[in-house]
Amino acid sequence: MKLLLTSTLFFAFLITNASAHEIPNTLDQIKQTGKIRIGHRESEPPMSFLDNDANPVGYSIDLCKRIVAGVKNAIGKEVKIEYVPVTANSRFTALVENKIDILCGSTTKTLSRSKLVGFTQLTFVTGASFMTLKGGEFNELSALDGKKVGVVRDTTTIETLKLMLKETLTDAEVVSFNSAAEALNSLRKGEIAAFSSDQVVLIGLVLTAEDKDNFTISPQVFSFEPFALAVKRNDADFRLVVNSVLSKLYRTRQIDQLYDKWFGGFSKKRPPLHNALYQLNATPE
Repeated sequence: MKLLLTSTLFFAFLITNASAHEIPNTLDQIKQTGKIRIGHRESEPPMSFLDNDANPVGYSIDLCKRIVAGVKNAIGKEVKIEYVPVTANSRFTALVENKIDILCGSTTKTLSRSKLVGFTQLTFVTGASFMTLKGGEFNELSALDGKKVGVVRDTTTIETLKLMLKETLTDAEVVSFNSAAEALNSLRKGEIAAFSSDQVVLIGLVLTAEDKDNFTISPQVFSFEPFALAVKRNDADFRLVVNSVLSKLYRTRQIDQLYDKWFGGFSKKRPPLHNALYQLNATPE
């Protein structure tokens, strides 16, 4: 029996070792393939979206481009970028199944999600809010009683919104959409009374919309949404490279240029909370 147990443990060790070598860590994999796969959302401006030429752009995309430069220095060779589109539903699965190396978008860092993937230092902070057509603004949730509210499925906003409606005894119907673009079109048509999402995403949608003057965004938020980039879980070496790049951007205040590039059109003044976020995450070398 002891011999059988020893043999079983030995073979289990071999299998575990073999499995570990089948999928190398991210830095080794990038060095072997010469490319880094960036997962991105296609309609989450100004964090991650497609420009008029269908190229991925945005605040998070710019952060990831800086990270690619850091990866090149870390492995000592050139690296090509491969952009891989993901959805709210598929983004974490793409990391778990090794289809992407880093997720660059508008992803809220939570403890439950940390069971699936790893997160970098914080990159942004926002909160859920509402967008309506002009003339449809409201100050109390009770104004949505008997109406439809749009939200993108598989986001943190949807559960928070449902809880708030329940707590305020507001009988509103929550309508789920696959993307922010779908929800915005539904709002345009008057099919929903409001669209709820992270306030920064709503701002980005307005800034990039041709009919931007038709919409209003509530200045109030009803949740706390700390954004971070997502990487594979337990991949400490790659996460360290990513965090080193982010920390340097914050320490040197190069991050201000990126912030102004993507949010300056809405507000030239950075909220105190953002300055605090950058300072707290400016980890020294």
